[in-house]
Amino acid sequence: MNQGQSEWPGDLLDVARLRSDGWRPFPFRQFVVKIHSRCNLSCRYCYVYEMADQSWRYRPRVMPMRVVDATIARIAEHVRDHGLRAVRVVLHGGEPLLAGSAFITDMAAGIRAALPSGVDADLVVQTNGTLLDEAMLDTLLRHGVRVGISVDGDKAATDRYRVYPSGQGSYALVTRGIGLLRQDRYRAIYAGLLCTIGLENDPVQTYEALVGHAPPMIDLLLPHGTWSSPPPGRTPDGTATPYADWLLAVFFRWASASRRETSIRLFEGIIALLLGGPGGTETVGLAPADSIVIETDGAIGQSDVLAVAYDNAAATGLSVTRHPLDDALYHPATVARQIGLAGLSASCLACEVRDICGGGFYPHRYRAGEGFLNPSVYCADLLRLITVIREYVTGEVGRLSSRRHRF
Repeated sequence: MNQGQSEWPGDLLDVARLRSDGWRPFPFRQFVVKIHSRCNLSCRYCYVYEMADQSWRYRPRVMPMRVVDATIARIAEHVRDHGLRAVRVVLHGGEPLLAGSAFITDMAAGIRAALPSGVDADLVVQTNGTLLDEAMLDTLLRHGVRVGISVDGDKAATDRYRVYPSGQGSYALVTRGIGLLRQDRYRAIYAGLLCTIGLENDPVQTYEALVGHAPPMIDLLLPHGTWSSPPPGRTPDGTATPYADWLLAVFFRWASASRRETSIRLFEGIIALLLGGPGGTETVGLAPADSIVIETDGAIGQSDVLAVAYDNAAATGLSVTRHPLDDALYHPATVARQIGLAGLSASCLACEVRDICGGGFYPHRYRAGEGFLNPSVYCADLLRLITVIREYVTGEVGRLSSRRHRF
C-alpha cells in the first residue's frame, strides 16, 4: 500500500458512507493553473523545489497547448455544471511569467471566451516580480489579470531567502517590479503582496517595509512544515509560540494605525470568524476548501503545499485530458478538507478556538505514519494568536458599545 493510502484520510475516510448519509461536495471556485513548472529564483524555503515532493522534475516546463485547451474546457465545464457565478483562476508556477506574454494572452483570452456569459472571472498571476516590465504589465492590464507579488519585507529579509541560483538577492528587481505596478496606469491590477514569515526578520520592520509599497492587501504566510519536518523555530509539541509572537507584533502595529493602511488576510479572516462571518481563507476556519491545482502536464492535484508532506502527496491520479474536475471532488483529500468538524482530530474538537482555527492549514497537520488527522504543527501559535485577537476584538466591541450608550 502506498504512503498516504494507509494514512488518514487515504483509505481510512469512508467517502461512500458520507455520500450515502447525504453529504455533498462543495464545487471548486479557485483554479490554480501551473503554466510553468520552473523558476528563475532558488528560494531556500520553497515548498515546490526544496521539500519532500520532487514530482516537478518530471513535468513539462511550459504547459503544452493541448493541456491548456483541456484545462480551459474543464474549468468552463465545472462552472456550467454547478451554475457558478464567480470564479478565480490563478496563473502559477514555478514562475508563471517565464511562460511569456503570448502564452498568458492566449490563456487569459481562452478562459474568458470559454466561461458562460455573466460569470465573474477573477484572473490573477502570482509572481516573484523579477520579470515584470511595462510590456508584460501592458499584457496583463489588457486582459484584466491582477498581479500578486512575493516579497519578504525589506532588502535584508528578502535577500536572505529569495535568491537566484547564484546566491544573489532578488530584492532590487522585485522592488523595481512593484514600483512599476504601483504606477497609476497599472494600479487597478495590483492585487497585493505575499510575505513568508521569517523569525529572523523584525516583524514591525517587515510590515512597514511591505506597507511602504502601498499594497491593497498583504498575505502573511507561515513557513510550510509538518510534525515530521517542522518549520524553522517550531519544536514539535513545544509550548513556545514564536510565530504567534511575531504575528501579534504586526497585528498591534496594524490595528493601532490612525488609518487603515492595508488589508491583512490572516487577521481579517480571524476577526471575521470571531464576529460570526466567513473567514475567506483556507488557513483558518471550517469553510469547505474550494481550490484545485492543475499541473503543467494536466495532472489534477490537491493543494500544491502538500509537497511538504511526502512525494506526490498532492496527486489524485486524475488529469484534465481524461477526467472532469468533478471527479476530484470525491477524492478523500478533497472530502477531508470539506467536511468541517468531521475532518478534525479529537484534540482539535475539544479546543476552545476550534471553529476559528479550524485545525489550521491542512498540509501543516501531517505526521508520518498517521496522516492529516492531527492539529496543525502551529497549534500552540494559532491558539495564542486567536486568543489574543479575540481579547482585542472583545475590548474594541465593548468600547464601541459604551461610546454609543453615552450618546
